[in-house]
Amino acid sequence: MLNYLKENHMEKIKIYFASPLFSDMERWFNADIVDSLRYSLPENVEIYLPQENEAINDKSGYANSVMIAEADTNELLSSDFIVAVLDGATIDVGVASEIGVAYAKGIPVIGLYSDSRQGAFGNTDKINALDEVGESQFSYINLYTVGLVKANGVLFKDVGDWFTYIVEEAQKLIKEKETNEQTN
Repeated sequence: MLNYLKENHMEKIKIYFASPLFSDMERWFNADIVDSLRYSLPENVEIYLPQENEAINDKSGYANSVMIAEADTNELLSSDFIVAVLDGATIDVGVASEIGVAYAKGIPVIGLYSDSRQGAFGNTDKINALDEVGESQFSYINLYTVGLVKANGVLFKDVGDWFTYIVEEAQKLIKEKETNEQTN
């Protein structure tokens, strides 16, 4: 175990999980990934999943826009990095906002865009269909938001590779903080 853990001084690593959270599918995916991350990482890694914050996200209760913005932004700003799910018909507006805040504050982003329509440009029927209104067979993602992720992080298209990278980055950060603790 890490030296600072042995000394009962747990240097926390904090991850903010930015993802859509309004459908059962989204909440289940988020909970499944976060549970797997919590299982794969040591106790000193804290993951903030906004849907777990009942004070602002229990939809049977009430939280106004300022309460939600302040609660989630405070959590984001205290994070070492964020992971962001950019999947969906369009990027979730809340996720795009969280990415913007992270970019502005220099907080790294590890993004996931797993749309199955990426690539396959060798298929001439799909390319020819681009001339017809409403027949694009390819995905589209907002390039401004993607640029913010890539300028201060990385974007994955495979959930497994994304997950592995998150775990590796958290472990690297733990080692860096341990080294800093030992030298101070």
